[in-house]
Amino acid sequence: QVRLVESGGGLVQSGGSLRLSCVASGSIFSTRVMGWYRQASGKERELVAEITSNGVINYADSVKGRFTISSDAAENTVNLQMNSLKPEDTAVYYCTALFQYSNQRNWGQGTQVTVSS
Repeated sequence: QVRLVESGGGLVQSGGSLRLSCVASGSIFSTRVMGWYRQASGKERELVAEITSNGVINYADSVKGRFTISSDAAENTVNLQMNSLKPEDTAVYYCTALFQYSNQRNWGQGTQVTVSS
């Protein structure tokens, strides 16, 4: 069974940094896309950043220049370095992964990121 485990959330002051990490396990195949979504209270889940196994990256406009996504497809890991954090970045951050030969999107349990002003 596929499992995604996130780590690295927490409380930080505005302008600070956090690093999120995620490890995917349970599939005999490598990931083809890994990334991060977030959901703030009362809002819909939205894309933060995704990276393909070929290295193609997509960022939400709201995080460009502040967040950096990286991954190791062979190890099925993805990281999100978040700098210059703002209160509006406060949300539950979810790791997501698509594996080779499957269109099923898998999700982690989520990790809380809170940015105080």
